[in-house]
Amino acid sequence: MTSVTLTPVQGTDARLKDALAASGLPIEDLDYSDRSFFRATNDDGDIVGYSGVEVCGGDMLLRSVVVLPKHRGEELGAMLVRETLASISGKSAIYLATTSAASFFEKLGFVTIDRTKVPADVLATQQLSSICPASATVMKLTRPPS
Repeated sequence: MTSVTLTPVQGTDARLKDALAASGLPIEDLDYSDRSFFRATNDDGDIVGYSGVEVCGGDMLLRSVVVLPKHRGEELGAMLVRETLASISGKSAIYLATTSAASFFEKLGFVTIDRTKVPADVLATQQLSSICPASATVMKLTRPPS
């Protein structure tokens, strides 16, 4: 079975920006110190995707999860999310916003929550306050992904 290995990259990484933009994901707010991004490689050393997390007070926002087109359908998305979540230390609550992948994230232990139940620090992120549409689904991790 294939695995993914995460390597930290800067928000200014051109390949990260290209991958996110090509998938219609935001790139406007990548270069801030409260964000960490990762390049995911497979067992052969090929870049298969990217992911990121953003610190929101005591909580975290999972963001910028993308599998490169030539590696889609290889079950790498779930591995990428699991490895990214494993990189988060502590007992932070983990949130995300999505416009198209709620069913994917549900399989990984996230549940849809009402925006009124989202902590102020998470709502204040650029992702939730200005970049993602108000119609985006906000989700919270309720159990570790299996």
